[in-house]
Amino acid sequence: MRVGIATDHGAFELKQYLADQLRGAGHEVTDFGAPSLNQDDDYPDFVIPLAQAVAAGTIDRGIALCGSGVGASVCANKVSGIRAALIHDHFSAQQGVEDDHINILCMGGRVVGIAVAWDVTRTFLAAEFSQAERHQRRLGKVSSLETGLPPD
Repeated sequence: MRVGIATDHGAFELKQYLADQLRGAGHEVTDFGAPSLNQDDDYPDFVIPLAQAVAAGTIDRGIALCGSGVGASVCANKVSGIRAALIHDHFSAQQGVEDDHINILCMGGRVVGIAVAWDVTRTFLAAEFSQAERHQRRLGKVSSLETGLPPD
């Protein structure tokens, strides 16, 4: 799977760890930065290009990190076609893809440890959208917000 990953200084070490683990698991990883630890960098500079690549289909799924994961989630969700979620547990990582078709996982480097982060990441990448009618219907209503048309 083609996986993109991005962070600012708030989760730089976690990004490095996850990127290594992903490569070791056979994923094609694109690192959107930060390229080095810099306390003055800003997560939108890295999360926006990641989200744009996921929305364009050049990356299958994304992992957006920052100190809490909140800023990365808010930022990623501003890009049309992105369904990003802040997740720090196994159940939500699976359910978020199966039911809500999330395409970017957001986590906080100051909130979650590496073992949990890796479990959540593997779960997110292994999960598949269920295609259930009720989930497609709900996704359609959410997607209509991007077009400005009223939900059906």
